[in-house]
Amino acid sequence: MQTTYIETQQISFQDFKNQILEDYKLGRISREMSYLGRREVLTGKAKFGIFGDGKELPQLAMAKVFKNGDFRSGYYRDQTFALAIDALTVGSFFAQLYADTSVEREPASAGRQMNGHFATRSLNEDGSWKDLTAQKNISSDISPTAGQMPRLLGLAQASKIYKSVKFDGSEKFSKEGNEVAFGTIGDASTAEGHFWETLNAACALQVPMIVSIWDDGYGISVPTKNQRAKADISEMLSGFQRKEGENQGCEIIQVKAWDYPALLDAYARAEQFARMESVPVVVHVIEVTQPQGHSTSGSHERYKNEDRLAWESQFDGLVKFREWILNYSIEIEGKEEIIASVEELDAIDEEAKKTVKAGQKSAWESYQKTITDLIQSVLPLVENLKGQNTEIENYINQFNKLVSKAKKDVFHLVRRSLLATRGTNSAERNQLMQKYNEIFEVEKDNYSSHLYSQSQWKAENVKEIKPIYSDASEDVDGRVVVRNNFDKIFEKYPETLVFGEDAGNIGDVNQGLEGMQEKYGDVRVADTGIREATILGQGIGMAMRGLRPIAEIQYLDYILYCLQGMSDDLATVQYRTKGGQKSPVIIRTRGHRLEGVWHSGSPMAGILNLSKGILVLVPRNLTKAAGFYNTMLQSDDPSIIVECLNGYRLKEKQPDNLGEFTVPVGKIEVTKEGKDVTLVTYGSTWRIVMEAAEELEKLGISAEVIDVQSLIPFDLTNEIAESVKRTNRLVVIDEDVEGGTSAFILQQILEKQKAFRFLDSDPLTIAANDHRPAYASDGDYFSKPSSDDMVERIYALFNETNPGKYPAIF
Repeated sequence: MQTTYIETQQISFQDFKNQILEDYKLGRISREMSYLGRREVLTGKAKFGIFGDGKELPQLAMAKVFKNGDFRSGYYRDQTFALAIDALTVGSFFAQLYADTSVEREPASAGRQMNGHFATRSLNEDGSWKDLTAQKNISSDISPTAGQMPRLLGLAQASKIYKSVKFDGSEKFSKEGNEVAFGTIGDASTAEGHFWETLNAACALQVPMIVSIWDDGYGISVPTKNQRAKADISEMLSGFQRKEGENQGCEIIQVKAWDYPALLDAYARAEQFARMESVPVVVHVIEVTQPQGHSTSGSHERYKNEDRLAWESQFDGLVKFREWILNYSIEIEGKEEIIASVEELDAIDEEAKKTVKAGQKSAWESYQKTITDLIQSVLPLVENLKGQNTEIENYINQFNKLVSKAKKDVFHLVRRSLLATRGTNSAERNQLMQKYNEIFEVEKDNYSSHLYSQSQWKAENVKEIKPIYSDASEDVDGRVVVRNNFDKIFEKYPETLVFGEDAGNIGDVNQGLEGMQEKYGDVRVADTGIREATILGQGIGMAMRGLRPIAEIQYLDYILYCLQGMSDDLATVQYRTKGGQKSPVIIRTRGHRLEGVWHSGSPMAGILNLSKGILVLVPRNLTKAAGFYNTMLQSDDPSIIVECLNGYRLKEKQPDNLGEFTVPVGKIEVTKEGKDVTLVTYGSTWRIVMEAAEELEKLGISAEVIDVQSLIPFDLTNEIAESVKRTNRLVVIDEDVEGGTSAFILQQILEKQKAFRFLDSDPLTIAANDHRPAYASDGDYFSKPSSDDMVERIYALFNETNPGKYPAIF
């Protein structure tokens, strides 16, 4: 069992003294990083800066109780903490400030995130998991305020799950569930709903979580009193305080940001509650200062009066820390002992400045060398073209006049030179073209890799295993197929769990999990409160710690509550860490073709546009859905699987190889062959398209029906274009609004697959009306594409070209 900070603090005075001076040194280094970082922005070397000055002491205290295996989900000012746990160096801090694209020099994001966004690398280069229990872990930061909170819940809950769940390799992720998840948030961001939803869920679930609130009295320029119902968040949270004997609520500890001994005590107590009792804790750190204001984009002198600024100067944490050190004395065996003299602290201050300056200088030189090397590899090749176009010399002169040069300037020079020499076939131009292709591939990797998994476990690599049927295969309700497949999944993958509203006790609203909680327990098949954002957050955090969560969102319409987390967090995990972290959560939901404004929506275009980085899978029945679950559990890509809401009671033949068969992603299926027109659709609409296709046959129109099956990735082998090549007509049918998913599908087919070359008629899209569906079956009929709509509009295509054979209906 892990020990806590309190239990390990029997040390000698010399060790105590060394720890204090090490903290002071680290605090001073962090402060100098903030100071110099701001100057680098104001002198133009960096674009923007946001720094952690003023928060050094609480972050040093928090770092002392942060152990191997623990996780942090935080906000973008925790540089002192990152330094203290060796997740950041002076060099990597400035490399991030300059947006250096080297993973070695800037391991948090390889230049993809602005400064202050920290992360550790959970993955090896091949995408396999490191031993997360052997390192201190930071889940990659995001800027949206309070957006880090839902993920924190999952990171904390994973520890509770690991107390009872074991599987092959689980020792890489947890040591008996003794890890704590640490969250950090600015005081003003506690006004966000994500903060309250997360804390509420944590108090209900009783997970080992410590949330630090850095309270500097402002949200940028807006004072705390204008942020919430109460200026004091501790007072506001008092109803969350747990009562003796109750297994609900949290502990609340308030402490001053400049009181070093009190901070050590506060975090020691917080760790004791969280690690030993699995109780969530809020550490409200008050009287925090911001010596340089919010960011480099403005001055805090504009909104803080002279008294406030004077107070901040007096109660600066490092100033008070220095005072405390100089005033500290203790008598040991008749001899007065002190921690340090003024001269010793001055020496530390001076050494900190030198350390930071040296780190900044090295980072800048390394960053500049990347650009210098690029220029040296390209410029001679451009100069070789001078004789081929008079403009080339002007381009070179303009380039040389630039005071500072970035990669984009080099590429601009090359591309203008190639444009100027178009139509010329020379060895010199070919050399430049070859070099351009070479450097472009490097930068494409630097800036655009890892939106999706690039490992051997990416979903595209999962081999298709077709369903097996025999004479003994039964016709059952669709929900039985998916239920029995889940049974096989939970048996096969002990790391898999599912949770959501009504998912546990009643086996979900459509009985797709019937009996699963009784069989596998309420840890692996769990009910949640009505709180979609943190259901998703549970999934993200758990998946970051090696579990395979299926986060159930009861209806597709409710995904809107999750879109911020899907878009800003889950979809960007691999990208914003350049393959350093992953979160292969499966989002399970159901939708389409029900009744009512709030249960039959189709926000697919929003999902597609906002969630690039997440696979979007749209099975037409429950057998296909089951196959997608089997596929994705072998993959390390995150995904959303949209089950057909009207398919649970429809009969399907149950495969004999439940839990084994897979549906490949990015693979379409031709469900009806035809020669006159290609009809492309997905999900619940497929059944209606099939009905329409049969009616069209009676009218002399042979329609080929294609089920897309997966929207992201989309038809990886361009089979739809081959169909259009045969039929010469294309219709895309969807129950999203006009210009929604149908527009995406059309763009993929016409632009990417170049199918426009084969069309004899304008491509046609048939979509729902732009309003939400009105209630009941009549509302569905008049709001979304009906079979009648499809038949009439597709028939009209043929009427246009051959009115004699296909006379007008109306």
